[in-house]
Amino acid sequence: MFTLYTPQTANKALPEVKRMFAGIVAQKNHVMVLQQELQMIVDSGSDFERFMKKKQELNTAITNLYKAIETLEATGVMLKSVDEGLLDFPSKRFDEEVWLCWKAGEDEIKFWHGKDEGFMGRKPLETTGVIEP
Repeated sequence: MFTLYTPQTANKALPEVKRMFAGIVAQKNHVMVLQQELQMIVDSGSDFERFMKKKQELNTAITNLYKAIETLEATGVMLKSVDEGLLDFPSKRFDEEVWLCWKAGEDEIKFWHGKDEGFMGRKPLETTGVIEP
């Protein structure tokens, strides 16, 4: 599904988007733990059976992480960085396609940037002219 967001619709969607993002972070952390456990199994010289079980568990966790990202992005929201907590909502500023951006820890959508700009190009919404419904 493709959606163009206004600041209002993005902020309305934000609680669910935050919930989905928190699930992605938790899943990523789980993957990291499993990777460390797998490395410890390798380093300890454990048998193949233990290695293969842990590897399959890791594969499932990675698949679940990607499924969670797909579910989030199916809402039209783009995950830019799990580690930095950056999400972008497609929008329009006059006739220009732009991103409304949110960073983990922020209470609402307050910034935007051009398609070719990143986080460092963020500008306050008050100066935009983002199209309202």
